[in-house]
Amino acid sequence: MSTAHTTHPNHVHQHGEGCGHVAVPHQDHVDYAHDGHLHRVHGDHVDECEPAGHTAHDDHGHRHGEGCGHVAVPHGDHVDYVHDGHRHASHDGHWDDH
Repeated sequence: MSTAHTTHPNHVHQHGEGCGHVAVPHQDHVDYAHDGHLHRVHGDHVDECEPAGHTAHDDHGHRHGEGCGHVAVPHGDHVDYVHDGHRHASHDGHWDDH
């Protein structure tokens, strides 16, 4: 799985601890939920942090939803759930791994 390196132009908000956006631990960095998508601070700019492609999370027995115990992150037209350092999204009867 790779992540596109797409810069978010004219992003003046400074993401970080206490900035008011949901922090999503992701591998070796933190993404921030902002206006229905995820941002990653990268050097002197902010990237749009979206997966490139579709990666199903096999053998995921846990059912995410309201009250499941994982952080819910509004993302476009659905909700992702932070689980074990990555995001899970419901998709066609399985969970995608972002």
